[in-house]
Amino acid sequence: MSSLSGLPRRIIKETEKLLQDPVPGISAVPHEDNARYFNVIIQGPDSSPYEGGTFKLELFLPDDYPMAPPKVRFLTKIFHPNIDRLGRICLDILKDKWSPALQIRTVLLSIQALLSAPNPDDPLNNEAADLWKKDERRAIETAREYIRLYASE
Repeated sequence: MSSLSGLPRRIIKETEKLLQDPVPGISAVPHEDNARYFNVIIQGPDSSPYEGGTFKLELFLPDDYPMAPPKVRFLTKIFHPNIDRLGRICLDILKDKWSPALQIRTVLLSIQALLSAPNPDDPLNNEAADLWKKDERRAIETAREYIRLYASE
């Protein structure tokens, strides 16, 4: 854990907790060269359109963390109304609802919950949101096709 030296105590504590007590279905490991940068893997939640998928994300803690939210992005292509083609995530706690009381763990759990409950009424990917509203079954089939193409181990 020598790569953590020089980081704020809060980041060290959060990182140690993530490594020692991981969230089920989520792995978040700090990068060897930069302990503010995490390689994240989220398993698609059971009974969700993303079940069976393995999604890679990147999470970066800016210098002003925890006053500012982490920057998180999907690296794996995903068909989801709240995640755009660049992997950006529409999630209130990553924007205006961020609070320094929240932690990396909270953010990852919220992203996992977003996979379980896509919200087409607050879209970042209009194509996915429109399909979700018009034909949810077809939207879920498309999401599953993306998993087959991009998110299978």
